[in-house]
Amino acid sequence: MKSVDNIKITSLSTIREALKIIDTGAMQIAIVVDENDRLVGTLTDGDIRRGLLNNLTLDDCIESIIFKTPTIATLSDTKEDIFKKALGKKLHQIPIVDDEYRVIGIKEIEELIRPRVKSNKVVLMVGGLGTRLYPLTENTPKPMLKVGNKPILQTIVEKFAEYGFVNIVMCVNYKSHIIQDYFGDGSAFGINIEYILEEQRMGTAGALSLLRSVPSEPIFVMNGDLLTNVNFEHLLDYHISQNSMATMGVREYDFQVPYGVVNIEGSRILSIQEKPIHKFFVSAGIYMLSPETLSMIPQNEFYDMPTLFEVLIKNDKRTISFPIREYWLDIGRMEEYERANSEYSGVFS
Repeated sequence: MKSVDNIKITSLSTIREALKIIDTGAMQIAIVVDENDRLVGTLTDGDIRRGLLNNLTLDDCIESIIFKTPTIATLSDTKEDIFKKALGKKLHQIPIVDDEYRVIGIKEIEELIRPRVKSNKVVLMVGGLGTRLYPLTENTPKPMLKVGNKPILQTIVEKFAEYGFVNIVMCVNYKSHIIQDYFGDGSAFGINIEYILEEQRMGTAGALSLLRSVPSEPIFVMNGDLLTNVNFEHLLDYHISQNSMATMGVREYDFQVPYGVVNIEGSRILSIQEKPIHKFFVSAGIYMLSPETLSMIPQNEFYDMPTLFEVLIKNDKRTISFPIREYWLDIGRMEEYERANSEYSGVFS
């Protein structure tokens, strides 16, 4: 996703100003926004030519020629979603907006066809025992359980590679030889893999202290028992655009109280809510960390990701959430494993 800072204009701009933006922006498009940076519409050379043919001059305002119903994509749209939108309307680029319709970037369709390889490391936590899935995990590490006729971990690395993230670090422990024998150096899967052996349980953040070198770019950290089609490129772009120190993928979770809830004050009943639904955001096990965060992780001891976020928050470091609305499933229990197998072909085919 490319920045739109140099191609943004307002509806009060002149056609002359718009032409300059389009010519110098090298994207053949201008993004029209309001005073709150929300998308108003788009403007192309074709829109301007039609305006000039209708007797507008270069010094006229662009308001009347803005295309106000452009095709857009959101942070939750997958690569496939964006490609389908572009293909259907023969578009070369699509603006990406957040939940408040603010433009955060623009996706060029050519990049979807030929994804650019990115150097960011992807750290996958794949050393757990998977005790809740016993006896399936008696002889097989949980990330290597098959869903859709391939290991869970293979689907994860293939999804990252699809977005150009090919530098994978696997933090292994339980029956690590099975993972290493299957993936090797990653070349058979079009990726590069290095392995870190946890001699003891280190936690989702503690294992990062074992990285051979401190990366110079933000890194992904993800649990190895998740299935998701989240757009990883959007997560990285969002992390960078928000100037975040640490970004946590979050998932909305709700549950319904099976009874009427009585709100009281002393002995007086104030109200009754019949089977209310409570909604929360929970960690989705997918994180984006800037290199500076690694210095806050103690060496060679158990340290989990919530603790790291608490320390960052306490030290007034910028931590943000990234809502995951795409398919996401944490395969921790037998019913979730069965669900994953029943849903896989409809999501990842």
